[in-house]
Amino acid sequence: MDKALYVAMTGARASLQAQGTLSHNLANTDTPGFKEALANTEAFPIKGDGYASRVDALHVDAGFNRRQGAQQITGNPLDLSLQAGNWLAVQAPAGTDGGEAYTRGAALSITPNGQLVTAGGHAVLDENGTPIAVPPHQAMDIGNDGTISIIPLGEGPQTMANIGRIRVVQAADDRLERGLDGLMRNTDPQQPFVQAQGKSLESGQLEGSNVDAAGALVQMIQLQRQYEMQVKVIKHGDENARSANSLLRLGG
Repeated sequence: MDKALYVAMTGARASLQAQGTLSHNLANTDTPGFKEALANTEAFPIKGDGYASRVDALHVDAGFNRRQGAQQITGNPLDLSLQAGNWLAVQAPAGTDGGEAYTRGAALSITPNGQLVTAGGHAVLDENGTPIAVPPHQAMDIGNDGTISIIPLGEGPQTMANIGRIRVVQAADDRLERGLDGLMRNTDPQQPFVQAQGKSLESGQLEGSNVDAAGALVQMIQLQRQYEMQVKVIKHGDENARSANSLLRLGG
């Protein structure tokens, strides 16, 4: 009987963890460039002394959904939509590895001190891996290859100058993993990603989240039913154990 209780208990725990993943996805249905987090459950035999009679229902991270999100035209020159397979390089937050991380959420802005950052406040890197600083300007343009051009403040169009190129890399999906901060990391830092060549992005539009909100809600309901079923198994197992104990006392 305790085996049934163990399987039901670990199954209920995995269902709760999967619900957490779905809640995270639903909370990011409006986040530009967000990639749906995937979750799965697998059987994990518990090893130890004696016969291996216990199997854990283990929640596992299955990576992320590679599908592209819908394109949204904004007209904002700082909103970028990356080509398939391309990722924007940003500086990882302080307190983590502080190195290079990647995102497809390219709703950019310029801080009061001139630093180019994402909506999450992460510094955007240039092709040399240095945070990009934008001088005071009256007009700014980002080319399809990531080149940033500005007309300095108080100057004419003939003074347009290139101030750098955004680091946009080509990265295979199987070489990326999501960190706790939501940014992607290279699974093999010894083999850095290369700068994307040619047309790598579109300015004035954003890639939306690829989360299917309706599908996620249906999955949430299914997981809730699974959880309730597993709790019922635990309850019935406890009742059966009590009944068995009562019979043993009568027989004694």
